[in-house]
Amino acid sequence: MTAVVQQGCTVWLTGLPSSGKTTIATALAERLRGDGHRVEVLDGDVIRSFLSAGLGFSREDRDTNVQRIGLVAEILARNRIIALVPVIAPYRASREAVRKRHEQSGTPYLEVHVATPVEVCAKRDVKGLYARQAAGELTGLTGVDDPYEVPEFPDLRIETQNQTVRESAVMLHALLIVRGLL
Repeated sequence: MTAVVQQGCTVWLTGLPSSGKTTIATALAERLRGDGHRVEVLDGDVIRSFLSAGLGFSREDRDTNVQRIGLVAEILARNRIIALVPVIAPYRASREAVRKRHEQSGTPYLEVHVATPVEVCAKRDVKGLYARQAAGELTGLTGVDDPYEVPEFPDLRIETQNQTVRESAVMLHALLIVRGLL
């Protein structure tokens, strides 16, 4: 299928580790690609391995990581690609700086809070982080012993503990339509 002419945008999915950010982004990307849209998923773990290699998990390093990812997303979106960005991004100020960069370039930006309770994330524990933290092998886990600043006014809040991945992706797809981005 050939790509449809589209306006690009950044969809920033923020939430705790194991909240479902990447799973939702991947499901939405598959649907959008099936419809002929150009889409990139900028997964936080993958980006950290390459673009932000060498950064730690101090507040300053986390902010730097978020700004780097935000810049890449904005460049992609400015070039008519839908950038889905599943990244913890624990600090409001960092997320707001990314939003402002998008606003300055006239590039659409949506913030989605994947609002899964920490207890549910710990049960999922996709990467074993919560178990390592509980065993005393890991400190600085976002939402447990490091802060996570909940978005005050996200464009969408998804509570993954109450719905399937498909339902979550459908909600996000509907938001893109309502905002005139599809």
